[in-house]
Amino acid sequence: MNDCNVTLSKLSQKIINAYQKGFPLSHRPFLELANRFNSTEDEVLECFQELQELQVLSRLGPVFNHQQAGASTLAALAVPEDQIDEIAKLVNQFTQVNHNYAREHSYNLWFVATAANEDALKQCLTHIHRETGFKPLILPMEQAYHIDLGFNIEFTESTGAR
Repeated sequence: MNDCNVTLSKLSQKIINAYQKGFPLSHRPFLELANRFNSTEDEVLECFQELQELQVLSRLGPVFNHQQAGASTLAALAVPEDQIDEIAKLVNQFTQVNHNYAREHSYNLWFVATAANEDALKQCLTHIHRETGFKPLILPMEQAYHIDLGFNIEFTESTGAR
């Protein structure tokens, strides 16, 4: 994981805290953000570009109920510690993987994979096995729980205004 030793503009800080969820669904969502924060659409777009370049923002997109819109599963790989960054990069190259993370367990690299249907999901997991050399432990969802993730980040001077 990267250290969070970056300097973000006040506009970036406001966007991060206000739009971890509830992003405007409109033809010009960045203009809506600009109007809310007394800014311009170009400045908001520059913020998003900068957040991506700094790897503060990894993804901007919707979260779907995958049971309604396709197939998904939680999966895990048992990876030697000295290879975990390399294997995580390989796993992240799959567009079907929406995030992965390290855990303290023999299966230490976990990820969620989604696809249009079960066959496409199986193909993805087969490719991950082939590319990484590690067979995924497949953990399909048995019960859905809603976790409302979103964090109010208290920015410090080292991550704060420029």
